Amino acid sequence: MASNRTDLIIFHRNLRIKDNEALYHGSIRQKYRCIYIFDPKYWQGNGKSIRQLYFLKDCLIELDQNLKKLNSRLEIFIGDYKEFYKSLVNSNGQYNLYFNHSTDINYYSSQISSLINNAIKKYDVNIFRDFGVQRTNINRDQWSKLWDSQMNENMCDNPMPNKDYRIDNKFFTISLDKLIKIKIDSHQRDFIKIQPGGSEAAEKLLNTFFQERCHNYRIKMSSPMDAVDHCSRLSSHFAFGTISMRYVYKKLKRELLSSKYKSDLYSFKKRLYWHCHFIQKLETEPNIEFNSMHAMCDTLRLTENKELIEKWILGETGFPFLDACIQYLRKYGWINFRMRAMIMSFASYNLWQPWQKTSPLLAELFVDYEPGIHISQVQMQSGVTGINLPRIYSVLKQSIDQDPEAKFILEEFPQLKFENIENIHSASIKSKYPEKIVDPKLSADFARNEIWNIRKSDQFKSIAKQVYLKHGSRLGRRSSR
Repeated sequence: MASNRTDLIIFHRNLRIKDNEALYHGSIRQKYRCIYIFDPKYWQGNGKSIRQLYFLKDCLIELDQNLKKLNSRLEIFIGDYKEFYKSLVNSNGQYNLYFNHSTDINYYSSQISSLINNAIKKYDVNIFRDFGVQRTNINRDQWSKLWDSQMNENMCDNPMPNKDYRIDNKFFTISLDKLIKIKIDSHQRDFIKIQPGGSEAAEKLLNTFFQERCHNYRIKMSSPMDAVDHCSRLSSHFAFGTISMRYVYKKLKRELLSSKYKSDLYSFKKRLYWHCHFIQKLETEPNIEFNSMHAMCDTLRLTENKELIEKWILGETGFPFLDACIQYLRKYGWINFRMRAMIMSFASYNLWQPWQKTSPLLAELFVDYEPGIHISQVQMQSGVTGINLPRIYSVLKQSIDQDPEAKFILEEFPQLKFENIENIHSASIKSKYPEKIVDPKLSADFARNEIWNIRKSDQFKSIAKQVYLKHGSRLGRRSSR
């Protein structure tokens, strides 16, 4: 590695100082620059939205402040990765490139692959693992062992400070303040409050979760009312990389030695594993962003009804509990996992809409949009993986189970306060409220019949076996293999 080269550390979804492989290794020679590539086309891509940009803003501001302490700054390049590479070449500089691997939407994957394929011909390119996802030689039979191994590795040291840092080229220099003011012509700002971004916020959440909030995590994570306080709420921070999963895992293991909430923390530990397990599916097969894991399932829902989809995503379905969940999500950018599954199940089964059309709309509402998890879960809740048994959520049953006194519903729709609670749960509303857009029983029966009709064939079962070999967990989860 030539001593006169400048080390370029390229950030994407690893917006932190602590336990950041690319940042640490890129800082060793103490002659480095930190780059964030802001690509407007990426932010207008599948599932990306303005609410995620607000979270990103917090993360970048904090990262820049922390880099100042290392005698460095966060520099912003506006454009795509191909344009970034051209700027590198045109600058006539000598560089070493460092970045952590990210599994992301197809657009990003193609962009970063293009950069790598071009850069390795001219520069030294260094790619590091993140989040326990395997990039090459993927072996599902050994996957869990490899994940455990990575989580138990020592964290990397904190980065070295820069020596005599200065911005000596102009090809990627734009102030962070200027970036924040850039308007992205994409989605309307319709949220009330979203989580603050940044590593400090992530650390606070982690500490309060371990200290108290995890109490009854296993039970309360299912309720839209209780989950907001009893879940870790680290999902957005994992998605943007403001905290290292390895750091969380190691701290969790220490907590388990003395915590009075061991059973809840063990449940949380399992979800760290599942987090990476689902992301691995997208890493292994990037086209599942657009195509069902089981190819035969793409023949199920061929017709899109835009009117039904619009009423669904706006929370105007005529089912108070479902609508309340969607309205809550639209306001705060987050809702618990069970309700996410119910929302998607309703769109795919009861409304019988193509998941490819509904998935991006739902993703846009999540501040914590993680493509690998979201897309895998969408396919599971739509019955198109071939290896997971179809599960059609009953909105009416979930309403009774998760909100028996209709408190959550009434928070979103106070106009229903004079309605009989049973009528609210059954969506038999007498006062002014949207009519039900579908019959829940008839639509569920139709969907169930359509799904099981194709699952009966030998061809379906043969393809399902191949899907399992590529994507299935080896932890003994129930499947149709």
